[in-house]
Order: sequence, then structure tokens, then C-alpha cells
Amino acid sequence: MNREQLEHAIRAACDVASEDRVIVFGSQSILGKFPDASANLRQSIEVDIAPGSGDPAVADQIDGALGEDSTFHATHGFYVHGLTIEAAVLPAGWERRTVTVSAGRGDGMGRCLEAHDLAASKLAAFREKDRDFVRTLLVERLVNPRKLRLRIQQLPPARIPADTLLTWLDATVREIVDHPRSSAGGER
Repeated sequence: MNREQLEHAIRAACDVASEDRVIVFGSQSILGKFPDASANLRQSIEVDIAPGSGDPAVADQIDGALGEDSTFHATHGFYVHGLTIEAAVLPAGWERRTVTVSAGRGDGMGRCLEAHDLAASKLAAFREKDRDFVRTLLVERLVNPRKLRLRIQQLPPARIPADTLLTWLDATVREIVDHPRSSAGGER
């Protein structure tokens, strides 16, 4: 996915939702702050979007019209996963730090997660692909380890304890410092 496709997804989601703002919170929200993010960070053909209203019925409408295997997906080669924001584990205060992306032509706005909030959220899921994504953010210096540490500490209690996430972060930062060329993760 690229920034142009993200803007298209935001326009389409705003149109389906009949709302002027949506929240972009999956991996592709990195394109809010970093529109030219590396291909390693843009491998997903899915963008997670929540309606600004938070209405689960509207999230279902977005998913039905723009989701996987929809006509939109077949036509454009990417799709929108309509969800509510509660699907993500996010650090306290994330709402104040979002990056606004205009969908162009006055057709809506997307509030994309700030990079450190995104990284903390990805680590909270603690799947291998999410850890690889965060490792790439660290290697490419798009997130600062100290700031990420603070965001992890701002996460609500979750399935994976914060201590586990902090231990992973410390080990990964040491690995990057010790072996900078071999630290980038594989496929996302």
C-alpha cells in the first residue's frame, strides 16, 4: 500500500460511513507520518479503519462494502478492514497524538496513529509479524526506543504483560546496535 491508496481508502470509508473523519490504526497508519515509508513497512494490502463515531454497525458497513473479497478489493488490489477502535490495544492519550491525513478534494480525513503509539499497539499483539514490523521501525529510526518504552508503559493491562514487551524492546535495541545490518525483519 502507498500513501495515495491510503487516501483512497480514507475517502471510501468516509463515504460509506457518511462521516467526515475515520481512524486509521493498523500498520498502514505509518503512512500518516511517513508517506514515503519503506516497502518493508508497506507490504500489507489491508488498512484497518474505524468510523469516527465508533458505531459498530458503521464499522460493519465499511467492512462489507470495502473489505476483503469485496468489489472494492477486486478493483483496487487492497481493502479496508472496518473495525471499531476497541479492536486495538492503545496507549493512554493516543487520541491527542494522531496524524491527520486529508483524503483530498474535501472528501474526509483520516486520523492515523502516531508511530510510537502504533509500535506499542503492535507489540501488545505480540505476533511475529508485528514484532518484525516494530523491529523495522526501530532499524529505520522511525521510532525512538525511549519514547516507545514510555508508550508501552501507557498501555492498559493486556494479554501480554508490559514487562515482556519491555524485555523484547531492550533485547531488540541491543541486537540492532550490535548487528545493525542484519537486524531488519523478514516479511510482514
